[in-house]
Amino acid sequence: MTDLAQAIARFPEGYSEGLYQGRRYRIEKTTHTAGRSVKLYARDLGGTDVISLNLYHLGSGDIAKPCEMPLAKVQAFVLGVTPVPRSA
Repeated sequence: MTDLAQAIARFPEGYSEGLYQGRRYRIEKTTHTAGRSVKLYARDLGGTDVISLNLYHLGSGDIAKPCEMPLAKVQAFVLGVTPVPRSA
């Protein structure tokens, strides 16, 4: 499993929040096809920044497909975001 796939795995399924570069993001993770496909979508709650990625787990390895943005931007976010615990 790649570093990117391991970092995505730490996000819970569904809705969560995280801090990245001093901004709070809404993060949504959905898993499809028996875990072989993961979609990650994040939006800056105070602005317009968006992160969107599809990650495919194949027999030959993981393939990351960012949605209309550089892979480096997605990697920096996923590896650098700090999850925010949900309030009770």
